[in-house]
Amino acid sequence: MTPEGYERLKRELEALKADRPKISKEIGIAREHGDLRENAEYHAAKDKQGLNEARIADLEDKLARAEVIDPAELGGDRVKFGAIVELEELDSGKTVTYRLVGPEEADLDQGSISVTSPVAKALINREVGDEVQVRAPGGVRTYEIADIRWQ
Repeated sequence: MTPEGYERLKRELEALKADRPKISKEIGIAREHGDLRENAEYHAAKDKQGLNEARIADLEDKLARAEVIDPAELGGDRVKFGAIVELEELDSGKTVTYRLVGPEEADLDQGSISVTSPVAKALINREVGDEVQVRAPGGVRTYEIADIRWQ
């Protein structure tokens, strides 16, 4: 996991823990409305509490087991975890840039893909100038690695 991904998970964990009193208050207010068997507000608040606690447990586990690797300290000519890879699709000439990160911090909207994704698997151990083929839902796409950066 990158240091940024680790910090993002820590912030999410802190926010979820900060929500605990608010959720408990919601449960208390809903409980005052009477019969709990038919109290939709109470059941919704309890469900929210359960989901919150499950995510807290999940994040605590992931953070405890995380191995933080700073991509800025890495380098080399081959694609590996932490690399920022610029690809040119050979059919269209379109350029895309991805950063290879751990599964927990992957966010395509931010340009981060998991090292376990099909695209990343095709890129691992490749160099600038190599052509890679990726099976996508729309068919096989061929890319050329235009650049590899480390930050």
